[in-house]
Amino acid sequence: MSIGAVLGELRAEFPDVTISKIRFLEAEGLVQPGRTASGYRQFTGADVERLRYVLRAQRDQYLPLKVIKEHLAAADRETGPRGPLVASPLVAGLPDAADFEPRAERRLTRETLLATAGIDSGTLAELEQFGLIRPGPAGFYDTTDLDLARVVRAMAEYGIEPRHLRAFRAAADREVGLLEQIVTPMYRQRDLKARGRVDEVLRELAALSVALHTLLVKAGLRGVNTS
Repeated sequence: MSIGAVLGELRAEFPDVTISKIRFLEAEGLVQPGRTASGYRQFTGADVERLRYVLRAQRDQYLPLKVIKEHLAAADRETGPRGPLVASPLVAGLPDAADFEPRAERRLTRETLLATAGIDSGTLAELEQFGLIRPGPAGFYDTTDLDLARVVRAMAEYGIEPRHLRAFRAAADREVGLLEQIVTPMYRQRDLKARGRVDEVLRELAALSVALHTLLVKAGLRGVNTS
């Protein structure tokens, strides 16, 4: 199809797209339409889907063209430049953005948290001292605090005490701080729809952050002497 026909295909989803934009993406090597003998561009259905992928990645994920181009190159290695384009999933078994969807949190009293998690008040006091659990303003806890307490209790069976876990809290705070730096400017946008999509970006970045941490620990364990 012609570049004008491609524009018509994309306009419904991307009303701001122009012929100049399509030509720019071609110049950047993100799409490579064929040419007629007289030099006119000829796009295929796969080219249109490729353009759609690029425009969505820019609009929904705020990815720079360099990163999008790398994703496309990876897809080309798998299927060829004219093959179906499928976004690369995260590594199987690792968290994804859905794991960071808001959930209904139960409000728990101190007594309920202690009884349900199976820890004593001294352990909880240590968890609060080292910032691993932070009760709400009214002194209540939530489901995430309960999950944290249960994990700490399981680690205690291996002799790991709350004071040993301060490094985990510090590392998590640094990761959260980095993500906050990335998304804060996005939240300041006037476009309400764009601001709403930032929540999705934040969840995706959080999943990538946890996946990276998991893989780094996995890689580090290869050097542990278990003999």
